[in-house]
Amino acid sequence: MSCNNQEVAGGYDVKSQALRVCDMPAQLRPREEFDRVGPENVSDAVLLALILRTGSTGMNVIEVSQRLLSTFGSLTALARASAKELQAIESIGPVKAQMIKAAMELAQRLTRESVGQNPLISTPEQAAAVLRERARILQHEVFWALLLDTKNRLIGEPQVISEGTLNSSLVHPRELFKRALQHSCAAVILAHNHPSGDPTPSAEDIKVTKQLIGAGEVMGIKVLDHIVLGHRRLLAGSDFLSLREAGLVHFG
Repeated sequence: MSCNNQEVAGGYDVKSQALRVCDMPAQLRPREEFDRVGPENVSDAVLLALILRTGSTGMNVIEVSQRLLSTFGSLTALARASAKELQAIESIGPVKAQMIKAAMELAQRLTRESVGQNPLISTPEQAAAVLRERARILQHEVFWALLLDTKNRLIGEPQVISEGTLNSSLVHPRELFKRALQHSCAAVILAHNHPSGDPTPSAEDIKVTKQLIGAGEVMGIKVLDHIVLGHRRLLAGSDFLSLREAGLVHFG
């Protein structure tokens, strides 16, 4: 790696005495480490450094990456950050913010693609898998409907019914079942996220679920479950809760 190539090395300011990437031991340089141990074995900071490519005056690209990760605390929080929030970090300008957002969006699309276009959804885990990565980076509540055919396969994309704290006025049966009828679905699975990370349903979550089950019975469309998505935590067994599995609501 050439020290004359600032794009790779991250630049060097004599006054700041910053350590250039090319001055680091070869085994610790991002590209060399990536080639030596493979992408799955390098740190988050190294992967981020390879995306950013350059550092700034007084800070090499590894230091920029480490600052980003320490400021936001996790990759999830970094993915949630807006371009404006990213640019508030020293050494992150509009171009680097775009690069980070683009990388995170590619990761999101890859995850959605891995689920498949019309996956079979016969368990709460399969329902959660469709929405997990979408929900993980959201900072506000979103209420979705998974529309299923007679063989419990997903019809199209998950439908966003409402955004904002879940309540009976926000999630109206008319909007939900209008979508269901448009797609000629046989059943629906309800889902929403808790940005706090705790998937424990509120009293309002349970109330809304019962109302929608009742409306579905009138429309002849089964409501099979309601999935509340949180975040996976170190000691938690799951990052979601199924109201059906928990026995909190009778789904018929």
